[in-house]
Amino acid sequence: MKPLLLTAFASFFMFISYSQKDTEKKKNSQQPWQLQIPSYKPQSQELYDNIVRMDSLWEDSYNNCKMEAQEQLISDDLEFYHDGGGLMKSKTDLIAALKNNICGKVTRELLAGSLEVYPIKGYGAVEMGYHRFYNKMENSRSNYARFVHIWRQENGAWKITRVISLH
Repeated sequence: MKPLLLTAFASFFMFISYSQKDTEKKKNSQQPWQLQIPSYKPQSQELYDNIVRMDSLWEDSYNNCKMEAQEQLISDDLEFYHDGGGLMKSKTDLIAALKNNICGKVTRELLAGSLEVYPIKGYGAVEMGYHRFYNKMENSRSNYARFVHIWRQENGAWKITRVISLH
């Protein structure tokens, strides 16, 4: 019985040892280029320029309480995912929240050079980047955080349909 138990333990430890060595080989076999974040280059410079312009319009409307502009930029089909606030699916509720909680109190600042834009065939574009917020009431600035906007072109006008906001 004891020799069988010893053999089982020895086999188990050999298996663990080989598994760890195999994992280390896989880690070490990756090429240096596989370990780096690839640099971003827009697939379409025209689309990139359009979405950068739309983001600039969004930021201006957000920072300067241009509620009519915000209403024009937000789709009726909005879904807003916020890591702290959850899901909001009402354009009306979002506009009210912006008016009551953001206007004159908070401004947004895009991290220069952080935007990436990718086309969504037959729909629009995905915009990803980093931004931070300045709370005038508390005289505080947040850290930069990731955001994702999904833009749809509706009758020639770009509208935000989905937002993922992480802090």
